[in-house]
Formats: sequence, C-alpha cells, structure tokens
Amino acid sequence: MVSKNTVCLWFNGSALEAAQFYAKTFPDSEVGQVFRAPSDYPAGKQGDVLTVGFTVAGIPCIGLNGGPAFQHNEAFSFQIATDDQEETDRLWNAIVGNGGQESACGWCKDRWGLSWQITPRVLTAGIADPDPAVAKRVFEAMMTMRKIDVAAIEAARRG
Repeated sequence: MVSKNTVCLWFNGSALEAAQFYAKTFPDSEVGQVFRAPSDYPAGKQGDVLTVGFTVAGIPCIGLNGGPAFQHNEAFSFQIATDDQEETDRLWNAIVGNGGQESACGWCKDRWGLSWQITPRVLTAGIADPDPAVAKRVFEAMMTMRKIDVAAIEAARRG
C-alpha cells in the first residue's frame, strides 16, 4: 500500500547513497524503488538516479536528486526514540562517524546535512515528569550534553 503522505527530501545527487545508509542504520528501514531520469534535467542526465523511495524507522520518504539549489537545515529533523545507552550510542556514532557532526541536546547532522534527534525515552519521560522539579533537573542536565547520557539523565530524575 502506498502511503498518502511521504516525506520528500532533497539531495544533490546522493539520494540513493543516503537511503542505503539509513536502511542499514535504522530499524524498520529499507530502500524501495529507484527511478532513473527518462531524459536530461537541470541537476542530471538521462539515466541518473532521479528519485529513490525509502523508509526510515517506519516513515515513508522519497529522496529527490534535485541538485545544489536547496540545503537541509535544522527546521526539519528525524527524532529517533532509543531504549538505552547502547542504542543511543550506536545510532549517534553511526551518524557522526559517517561524516556527520555533533550538535547540542541529542541533535546531530548526517553527512548529507539532515538533522537527527537521538532521544532516549528516559529523557522524554523525564522532561514530561509531572513533578516540575524533576522535569527541570532533567532539562538542565540535557542542556549540558551533546549525545544524551542516559545514566546522567536517570541521576537527574532521581535528584
């Protein structure tokens, strides 16, 4: 079944490479159909990969090789919920270690400029804690981090 809503992500010739990386890195991800340009177009030649369908953590996407006109920025990000430090480390290190870069509060960018929030569930639960003192401690702990430290978040929750 084709999804009624698909996220379209603009790439400069590397949509297939990015889709393959995401499929290898994130659970419930895969590369789907690859469409090649039927003729020359402003960002490529006939036969070049024009679009690639893929799924990232269950979200249907299409990568469009549209050329250098548009760049990704932090206004769009994938937020990936992780269950523990091991999963957090694996995903963070895959993104950052593959030409990406760290940012603050669990955010990082991949080598194609897409932003990711690698967010342990304990962090989300802590910030949403009904006790405002707990939520504040967890939030303040998060504000000092790049990659989220699950043990430090748990310690902040406990006070």
